[in-house]
Amino acid sequence: MDLELTDEQRLISESAREFADKEIVPRVRDNDRAERFDRELASKMGEVGYLGAPVSEDYGGRGLDYVGYALIVEQVGRADSAARTVVSVQTSLVCGSIEQWGTEPQKREWLPRLCSGEALGCFGLTEPDTGSDAANLRTRAKKSDGGWVLNGNKMWISLGNVAEVALIFAQTEPDKKHKGLACFLVPTASDGFSTQEIHGKLGLRSSDTAEISLDAVEVPDSAMLGEIGDGFKVAMSALDKGRYSVAAGCVGICDGCVEASVSYSKERKQFDVPIASFQLVQAMIADMIVKRDAARMLVFRAGALKDQGKPSTIETSIAKLYATESAVECANTAIQVHGGSGYVDDYPVERYLRDARVTTLYEGTSQIQKLIIGRDATGINAMTPGQ
Repeated sequence: MDLELTDEQRLISESAREFADKEIVPRVRDNDRAERFDRELASKMGEVGYLGAPVSEDYGGRGLDYVGYALIVEQVGRADSAARTVVSVQTSLVCGSIEQWGTEPQKREWLPRLCSGEALGCFGLTEPDTGSDAANLRTRAKKSDGGWVLNGNKMWISLGNVAEVALIFAQTEPDKKHKGLACFLVPTASDGFSTQEIHGKLGLRSSDTAEISLDAVEVPDSAMLGEIGDGFKVAMSALDKGRYSVAAGCVGICDGCVEASVSYSKERKQFDVPIASFQLVQAMIADMIVKRDAARMLVFRAGALKDQGKPSTIETSIAKLYATESAVECANTAIQVHGGSGYVDDYPVERYLRDARVTTLYEGTSQIQKLIIGRDATGINAMTPGQ
């Protein structure tokens, strides 16, 4: 494996870093304090092509490889995980699913607007009582003369309050479990579609999070993404892409922790010397650097496999597991380096910790990633023991 970035990839990373420092960083603290979703920033990210980077240029994307995409997500994540969430949801979950599973009319209708940031999308899989057990969704899709009628509720949906289109997963035949699952492209302006904003989050305070209610929402047959029974495959393929972007964003958190800690430790003096001269402070910084670099290499490995068209589910789970847990550990360590100053939002490290925590939960918890990895190693599915 060639560990050197190409000239194009290096330019992508440098440009993304410059954009993040100029457009994202100055907004972060105020948006976080106000719990304000920054629609203007989302539009700016669309204008520079960050909301559909791997999508084909034929549909308004940039046609980048997955390593290049990871470099963008890393830099956005270093600046602000809430902004990174917009990139991940829009690109990996929504655009990626439509490009892979959609009909030509569906792609032409939605992808150019989503990639440009003119429209936003959300991914309606999780429910109040159903997270990882996607085969047992309670949202129902009933066949009607003109198409389908959807009823149910979705929970913890990023961008749910601001999206123009929602990918809604619903069960058409509950007895068939995952074989009855279907996915629908639902305009959020549809009658019976309503949302409620979720407040009081530990982190990602400036990221929009919604509960969605579907009350007899009617959609035509042409709204289905794929066919009946494809819903489970759509969800799993989307989560594979989403886990990759979350992992890349967490590399950014790790990098931000290193940069903030190095800078602070060289400026902060105790006993008449910078604390960077203390051995234990250097040890903490070294630990963060090792975790950052290891996480980055795991992301690059998964990205290289994706770019080669090879299976990468296990490698993506490994990257997601390690990068997310490392982000939490690095953020916690960075606060320790900063001491009391790290406990307030004058410095970014307290926000890094709050924002990193949820990454070990969504797109499959750390425990689910371990079960995926363990299943591959043993050939035994511990998620359905005895079956």
